[in-house]
Amino acid sequence: MKLNKAFYLLSCCSLMLLAACSSKKIEETNNDIDFSGAESNLTLPDGFKAVVVAEDVGAARHITVAQNGDIYVSLRNKTNGGGVAALRDTDGDGKADVRKYFGDHADTGIQLHDGYLYASSPTAIYRYKMNGEDLVPQGEAEVLVKGFPEQRQHNEKAFVINDKGELFVNIGAPSNACQKKDRQKESPGMEPCPLLEEHAGIWKFSASQTGQTFSPEKRFATGLRNIVALDWNDNTEALYVVQHGRDQLFQNWPDYYSKEESAKIPAEAMYKVNENDNFGWPYSYYDQTKSAIMLAPEYGGNGKKTIDETDYAGKFEKPIISFPGHWAPNGLVFYDGKQFPEKYRGGAFIAFHGSWNRSPMPQQGYKVVFAPFKDGKPAGDYSEFANGFAGTSSPQPSSANHRPSGVAVGPDGSLYVADDAGGTIWRIVYSDE
Repeated sequence: MKLNKAFYLLSCCSLMLLAACSSKKIEETNNDIDFSGAESNLTLPDGFKAVVVAEDVGAARHITVAQNGDIYVSLRNKTNGGGVAALRDTDGDGKADVRKYFGDHADTGIQLHDGYLYASSPTAIYRYKMNGEDLVPQGEAEVLVKGFPEQRQHNEKAFVINDKGELFVNIGAPSNACQKKDRQKESPGMEPCPLLEEHAGIWKFSASQTGQTFSPEKRFATGLRNIVALDWNDNTEALYVVQHGRDQLFQNWPDYYSKEESAKIPAEAMYKVNENDNFGWPYSYYDQTKSAIMLAPEYGGNGKKTIDETDYAGKFEKPIISFPGHWAPNGLVFYDGKQFPEKYRGGAFIAFHGSWNRSPMPQQGYKVVFAPFKDGKPAGDYSEFANGFAGTSSPQPSSANHRPSGVAVGPDGSLYVADDAGGTIWRIVYSDE
């Protein structure tokens, strides 16, 4: 008994020493980052610097960082035989010198949780058991949830897992506005919209139970056209999302909207999501220039009629933050690190992928913005945090050098940004020296 107790105490001390060494290693690695090169052209606030961790990793979507600093990136398409890129920096200069690929699936979602690496495909969520210091998992992927609907548009199965082991998965709408003829001029909307049965919302599952199957009964919230950016806020114990707003108001309804109006609205809206919430798609959209939820033209709207004038009054949730139209929010993370100045603690970083539907106005997005939070609520206006990704002032998506798609906070408080146009991974750090 005494021997077992001594062994237990020795094991605990060893683990504590290992943790302390690991923490020290991370801190030293941060101090040893090599900023001498000119490979990062990002525009950042004073005191921040960025280093390019890796280039040409593939169409990098979401990103997650392990406690030892290893980086895992989900890829839109399989690259070098895998749908996940694994990166390791062995010499502490901030640049990955080991790169490996694995996984038969490719999509957007990825997250480390409770000793497993979770990743998505368009039809399933998988997980891999992570083993000690191995960069890539040695075992086969387990199927956590299968049977998600595969669709022509908005096919990404972005997800997030909270500290309770709850798995929240986006299922986007395979449609712009649930028209009888999708994206066709003056085609009316289907009412009720049948797509809401299996799409356009957030579904909840268990992160610890394998062999689950998608079903409409697992729906957590509805009326969300497409969610790629989502995160769990530990401070409020709640889910937050940023929605891709609808397209083509002018193109499909020129009697009600000018080209300029259609370029600006609807907002890319950030919501706090509670169970059974309804966010209004396809029957409504949020017009940030009017600060109002508007009735969609497919359902009798004319660009002026709000839902308060309809039977939908009071049924749909309002955004907590609204961003300009068609910026395409693809990544969201709440900052839980301590490296950045106090004003960033608990706030939200949002990666915008960049627009295609703002003509004849300049295309916009292609940046990372910061939204301050206090006591779990937005606390002031959002601000630009990182820019310079696109390479030109107003690019079309096909000509942008980089398009931010994923953001993650590392164990030392660094912010990582992934790009699915150039396949580049950045690490952004702060120093008051």
